[in-house]
Amino acid sequence: MKTTTNKKPLGLPTRGKTASNRLRRVDNFILLYEPSLLTRTDGLFADSFFIDLGYGSDPRTTLESAARFRRVNPNLPILGVEIDKERVDAALPYADRLTHFRLGGFNLPLQSSIFGRIETKGAGQASEDVRLIRAFNVLRQYEEMDVAPAYERLAEYVLPGGLMIEGTSTPFGQLWVANLARMTAERKWKMEALVFSTNFRMGFEVADFQAVLPKNHIHHVVAGEPIFEFMQAWKRSAAETSPAKAFGLKQWFSASVESLAAKGYKIDLRKKWLSKGWLVWNQ
Repeated sequence: MKTTTNKKPLGLPTRGKTASNRLRRVDNFILLYEPSLLTRTDGLFADSFFIDLGYGSDPRTTLESAARFRRVNPNLPILGVEIDKERVDAALPYADRLTHFRLGGFNLPLQSSIFGRIETKGAGQASEDVRLIRAFNVLRQYEEMDVAPAYERLAEYVLPGGLMIEGTSTPFGQLWVANLARMTAERKWKMEALVFSTNFRMGFEVADFQAVLPKNHIHHVVAGEPIFEFMQAWKRSAAETSPAKAFGLKQWFSASVESLAAKGYKIDLRKKWLSKGWLVWNQ
């Protein structure tokens, strides 16, 4: 199987630095949010990929995800994509029948797709399609005007019903915020949720999430913008429920989110999210 494409990768190299288990909570969220997406075997989903876009200077995040996701689907094809050739070359020794590393960018290095895009041509090739993309700490380095074109290009490869989780985390993954975007039958992204995550190792302060907002939100924390109003409302809710801190940070977090929902925000209040430090704001 070829590991590169004929086309120049679209995008810019990331800093590439990462840490072991930095994205563990991202993977665990997906496993709880929609495990069926990882296990689908109907139609084109049977051989469709999970894409780890911009895995960094070494392939640890891709390999860690492979171990987690293959607990529910041992035959899940996984592709780590990097725009830096040296990073791809360094990862290739870790490749196997189901785990691949290829040079690419927002124009994903897939051999072909059911939608007619051909990246590498060859006789008798099966289509390579995508069920899930994880793009973390990638778009943060771009200008905001570059975000929509990147989303549009990635949309060309994802099966209807597929998902992208795209966001930013702290260096060790204690906090992150991510967009959940769903591919529609009309081949368009539909924003499904904005997810806030904390493991409480940095305490719990609503303001701390602002530094890891995705690129499409981080410059909009100004009066009159929805994300500003949301953050302000959550800060008020945290202050109003601060007595719950006496019972622990998790209890305070849950109480603050429940108070926020009472203010009219569409938040999933199921215990499986709140007890683990996830706020799922449905869009």
